[in-house]
Amino acid sequence: MHKRDVLVAWAFVVGLWFAVIFVAIATWDLAPNSTARTLLLIGGAIVLLFNTAAILAMLRHYREDRDFMYGIDIKFLDEAKGRRG
Repeated sequence: MHKRDVLVAWAFVVGLWFAVIFVAIATWDLAPNSTARTLLLIGGAIVLLFNTAAILAMLRHYREDRDFMYGIDIKFLDEAKGRRG
């Protein structure tokens, strides 16, 4: 479960980077001047930086508390299987 969650988190980060870069390229000509383009690039870079840092912090927290968080999930999944079977 932990490996899947880490993979999904990294997929989100990669997807976010591709999306922001795509939007920057697709809307480049819509900006009225170079000052606006610079501000939009800086804003996009800040969004990427903070979101990537947040995901990295979340993954570090997951790694620290993995046994506790996933232990509860496994316990409830085992109980649910026991009720069905």
